[in-house]
Amino acid sequence: MSKIIALANQKGGVGKTTTAVNLAASLAHLGEETLLVDMDPQANATSGVGIDKNLEANIYRALLSEIPLDDAVRPTEIDWLDVVPSTLDLIAAEIELAGAEEREFFLKKVLARFHKVYKYIIIDCPPSLGLLTLNSLAAADSIIIPLQCEYYALEGLGQLLKTIELIREGLNPKLEIEGVLITMYDSRLNLANQVIAEVKKHFKEKTYSTVIPRTVRLAEAPSFGKPIITYDKNSKGAEVYLELAEEFLKKQK
Repeated sequence: MSKIIALANQKGGVGKTTTAVNLAASLAHLGEETLLVDMDPQANATSGVGIDKNLEANIYRALLSEIPLDDAVRPTEIDWLDVVPSTLDLIAAEIELAGAEEREFFLKKVLARFHKVYKYIIIDCPPSLGLLTLNSLAAADSIIIPLQCEYYALEGLGQLLKTIELIREGLNPKLEIEGVLITMYDSRLNLANQVIAEVKKHFKEKTYSTVIPRTVRLAEAPSFGKPIITYDKNSKGAEVYLELAEEFLKKQK
């Protein structure tokens, strides 16, 4: 059976998509069959693995049952990593699904037949708590929350935690927090270590010991349509995302 992990934080610019892309790529690099599902209409995870954002077969059409999800799955240049691309049209799904019965379970239903195909399914959620994120969290076994290493890191997190609690109560009792990941760490800032201490105080062992630094190569990689491990496998960014994948896998045992 697959394990489905959603990357979510309604705050934008926290390294959510960067982590979805690079964790998925690193797991695949380590030999784990991985599917990356892009549920963000911005489709940055799609372009971040070198897939066209304008493909006719995409997650939007699969959610609306216009095509089977199989038709939307695309291989990437990394062995063991496939992607279900997103599209700007996905914005319309929030409206089109709003009146549907069991509207929070569309993604869960379309992913059901992939449980035996992939070891891990990574979902990149949009930076909001709308219907697309609710679908992602209703389908997921667990959630990874990326937090930018800055003064306001924990601001707005209360709303996300409240949403997780509501989903546990109503839509998905098994949903758990897989881990909290510190991103965009800059060792030159005194504040950075205070933020890490604060996050560890709140989330204790759920906080990953791997910390993602700000690096130029990590920032450059998406514009070349590559995860960091194929863009520059010897870079610090590639090293830390492999560390994260290994830490993640250790916790599965």
